Amino acid sequence: MKVVIIGAGEVGFHVAKALSEENYDITIVDIDPYKCQRASEHLDVIVVEGNGASPNVLINAKVNDADYVLCLTRVDEVNLIASLQSHELGANKIIARLRNQQYSSRESIIKPEKFGVDVVIHPEREVCREIIQLLRYPYAIQAMDFEAGRLVMLGIRIDKSLDFLLGGRNLANICKNVHHFRFGVIAVLRGNESVVPWSDFQFHEGDIGYFILQSKDIDNLLSLLNIHSTHSGRIMILGGSKIGRSLAEELSNENVRLIDYNRPKAGQIATKLDDTMVIYGDGTDIEFLKSENIQEVDSFIAVTENEKTNLIAGLLAHHLGARQCIIHVVNTDYMPTIKEIGFGAVISKNLSTANSILRILHSDVSETSIATFDEIGVDVFELQPEEGSAVTKKPLNKLNLPKDSIIGMVNHHGKIGIAHGDSQLSQEDIALVFAKPNVRSRLNKMFSA
Repeated sequence: MKVVIIGAGEVGFHVAKALSEENYDITIVDIDPYKCQRASEHLDVIVVEGNGASPNVLINAKVNDADYVLCLTRVDEVNLIASLQSHELGANKIIARLRNQQYSSRESIIKPEKFGVDVVIHPEREVCREIIQLLRYPYAIQAMDFEAGRLVMLGIRIDKSLDFLLGGRNLANICKNVHHFRFGVIAVLRGNESVVPWSDFQFHEGDIGYFILQSKDIDNLLSLLNIHSTHSGRIMILGGSKIGRSLAEELSNENVRLIDYNRPKAGQIATKLDDTMVIYGDGTDIEFLKSENIQEVDSFIAVTENEKTNLIAGLLAHHLGARQCIIHVVNTDYMPTIKEIGFGAVISKNLSTANSILRILHSDVSETSIATFDEIGVDVFELQPEEGSAVTKKPLNKLNLPKDSIIGMVNHHGKIGIAHGDSQLSQEDIALVFAKPNVRSRLNKMFSA
């Protein structure tokens, strides 16, 4: 499949990286020589340097042969013009990243469809979905649903209170003592190193375990880990950014306070958000946070347009007693370190956008979904064994699966179950696989006849 990506920023780079590891035919277009050089040096892609809105550049990138054109620059107007020209040149499908959500409103004078856009992605809307999902799981630092919400992956920090997982017991012994439900551990982040754990793995204090289980069993897992779940009833949002305003609108039925350091801006926001208390203040001021009773806040969400402000405010809110802290960053290099320090969940609209695009591509092409967890270096994807393939001939614990991979779930005619050592796949099953990119090709061979 041929994919042309216009815009080699963080979103375009992450999408290209994930697709190139699956042997897609990728062409990247960008006007910035540095971004083009970065793509050439780190990815197996064709790079065309030039303006993505230029007809000649698009012709050189051969968008006329493209199955997908992804318009992912930071400028909405460039993305729309590139979409229109790609459509006229014969591209099959077009996905455009648009920051201005008004383009998708009913009242919009110019609709994206008039520019040939098949799917619109709004970054702020995507990251809001991720934040709202985290609010449902305030004890987790990462959460993602699969199988239409029937399956969930939760990232949980391992501390002394989770003594059931500690004490030198390996995963096999831990799971052996759990009889009333099943769960899997698909990855563990230890410091800056991620591990795909097998049966002999032992947790250490400070690890972050990524658990997968059926949604109906979440209470069982929390009980097992001695975690008390609380509802995020009192929410404080720092930053009247697009993300902050969108969140406040989405959470209008909750007890929400929105803080902004710009007094005129705070006043303008207050006139538009009837159900939200808007306060002028500095989220990095300890006395201000104390005056707002930060210790009583269930969820503190830092989404200003300055990621350093978000980091400092999140650290202070955590220290002063906020039960859950969610921090937005643009630079994804910060994400592993923040998780290692352990003062909150960290999200990025760039990664949220990239994962949404990947899910669209894979669901449209092969009825499978995929996500990339950069901070743990693991991809998740669905594979269906072919008749006679290696994975159908033995139980999972007898297969020579790559060390950096694990099968987390098996879907058999719509009935899902957590995979275990005795599970054996058939050509009628769909497996949810978690693996590092370097073993993807080996897994594909094992699922092929």
